[in-house]
Amino acid sequence: MTLRWDAFLAEIQERGEYDTPEEAERAARVVLALLGAHLVGEVRAELAARLPETLALILLNPLRAAEPLSAERFVRATAAWIDGATEATALWDIGAVLSTTADAAGEDLLHKVLIQLPPGYDLLFGRPQPGHAPVDARTAPLPSSRRPPVAG
Repeated sequence: MTLRWDAFLAEIQERGEYDTPEEAERAARVVLALLGAHLVGEVRAELAARLPETLALILLNPLRAAEPLSAERFVRATAAWIDGATEATALWDIGAVLSTTADAAGEDLLHKVLIQLPPGYDLLFGRPQPGHAPVDARTAPLPSSRRPPVAG
């Protein structure tokens, strides 16, 4: 079932503790554009069908990736695309967007998504798989329950 735009952004805004829906939208656009570059075929189309139309189009028309990004590089790339972001804030943004996306996808589709991605993305989606330890401390969930400050 496709989520409505407002409901999807409200969920991201709550999880990311963003002050405005615009901040949630910015994070969603960047994270889903980067994610879309790593998914192909039916899986990408099926995931897009579960997202609000605007975000589905971003997922279906992604940024181009020369090679698959490891989970760590995905965090760094996200930080590079969001003004004032650090790797810690990017990790927070990714967690807010991808955990909301995982809920929209459901477990079966999420499993198909994770098969297409390098190891470590399960943690970014907030769904650690047995035996998957973070490769780098930067990909581990943040210990604080509060969003880290944006650099600036």
